[in-house]
Amino acid sequence: MTGRETSSTAADVARPGLPPVGGAYAKYVLGVLMVVYIFNFIDRSILTILGPYIQKDLGLSDGQLGLLSGTVFALFYGLFGLALGKLADTWLRTRTIALGLAVWSGMTALSGFATNFGGLAAARVGVGVGEASASPAAYSLISDWFPKARRATALAIYSSGIFIGAGLSFAISGVVVEGWNNAFAPGTAPLGLAGWQAAFLIIGLPGVLLALLVLTLKEPPRGYADGLPAGPREPHPFRKTIAELGTVLPPFTLIGLRRAGASAGVIRANLLAIVAVVIAAILLTMWTDSLIPAEKLKVLARIGGIPLTSNAIQWASMALGVYGVTSWAQSLAVRDKPLFALTWGTPTFLQAAGAGTLISFGSYAVGAWVYIYAFRNLGATPATAGLFLGLGSAIGGWVGTSLGGIIGDAWRKRSPSGRLVVSLLASILPLPVSIFAFWTQDLNAFYIAIFLTNLISTFWLGGVTASMQDLVLPRMRGTAGAMFFLGTTMLGLGNGPYVVGLISDATGDLQFAIRCTFLAAPVVWLLLVLAIRGLPRAESTSLARARAAGEPV
Repeated sequence: MTGRETSSTAADVARPGLPPVGGAYAKYVLGVLMVVYIFNFIDRSILTILGPYIQKDLGLSDGQLGLLSGTVFALFYGLFGLALGKLADTWLRTRTIALGLAVWSGMTALSGFATNFGGLAAARVGVGVGEASASPAAYSLISDWFPKARRATALAIYSSGIFIGAGLSFAISGVVVEGWNNAFAPGTAPLGLAGWQAAFLIIGLPGVLLALLVLTLKEPPRGYADGLPAGPREPHPFRKTIAELGTVLPPFTLIGLRRAGASAGVIRANLLAIVAVVIAAILLTMWTDSLIPAEKLKVLARIGGIPLTSNAIQWASMALGVYGVTSWAQSLAVRDKPLFALTWGTPTFLQAAGAGTLISFGSYAVGAWVYIYAFRNLGATPATAGLFLGLGSAIGGWVGTSLGGIIGDAWRKRSPSGRLVVSLLASILPLPVSIFAFWTQDLNAFYIAIFLTNLISTFWLGGVTASMQDLVLPRMRGTAGAMFFLGTTMLGLGNGPYVVGLISDATGDLQFAIRCTFLAAPVVWLLLVLAIRGLPRAESTSLARARAAGEPV
């Protein structure tokens, strides 16, 4: 056991004026943050159950709905998450979370006034930017309130908010829409709102009040649970955050690289990256447009006579995202060599992040369409599907994520890679059940299979996130968390729902489209096996590698 680990497991004594690590107050903070994450996923997932109503009123295709559910939200979540991860590492984390919560809740409510694709897309951008603030700051806070030996459990309990929130979104949204539509005939509702618009308003506004409670939480020093000195406070956190944002948004990326002292070779590589992603976006747009029947291909606008389709928006967004991440990584290698060394320079970190990204790709892809699948393919009623799928997600995900964290922490006592072993098993065991869910034509069997999938598959989350947090220093945890969510959200959420919608539009078979997501499983297994093998050495040498890169520790 290393010196760092000894201090983290023994850190149950409070510093003057602060509650003890892992004590009652730490659990209270964890509970509040879990509620924040529940609200996060209620607002993020609401589009799934409201999708059929929105498609009917606004005339959207499956591809456009997938774009709104995934890419539009995920691009801005991922890119702004890097900057807000820096804010979490330099400013008060409680204020970072509260500010973001108020923003995304307000934008969810404003979604209720959208009358077309563009208006709803703009609101989803706002939701994405606001939500990007939450988890990087929350991961950092939780890692300072709980010792390393219990960190996977704490992070898993926090992460269970994903499934509780998504489940409650299913259950609540369906009830609100049906209740509203039954209460008001078309054209007679207050403000002329349809049921799906009212659901956005009713679900979005309470988050603004929760933000006030978050502001009352105590802020521990960074490194509190690990017994490490907090280090100097950043005098200009917002200036640093804006500078960080400039490293991912063109054309400021090139300016940022020059200011950071990047070499001419790095600048040339950045320019080549621009050319590469533009060419890739054009080719992918042409290819995916050719797959969709003409009657389903939606032309949103024309620019110089060139049609702008939902596929063009998808691939332009992905091109911007990939380029932004490339520029940020190049800049980080110059600006913060220790952070780069422990993240981009650590294969184990990247393997764990890659596995989480692909798992999230499948989870988001299925989650975005499971309600519509039950409604369209199995004849479920909206309220019943929302209730059963919602409760299955909430209960199964909460129990599975929490148990996965507890088992992962227990297994880690036997092996440094124990948490990732649990994550690997969680990616293998539920696959037959998932396959059965999308082969059966029995609705009740489908509900049971989805519940069991949610229960078992969610064991992975705490192990991966805690392992990634343990691979970096306390001052880096917000950014490391943002990098994890960059993959799971920008690439996982940004592509999963879209790919299923695209295949569904191209083939006319939503069931086949969902089945295609299972093809990612073998790659997940390979990445986790590699991470399991490399974790012991990567974790034991992290402090030495940071010091060698210039960290003053």
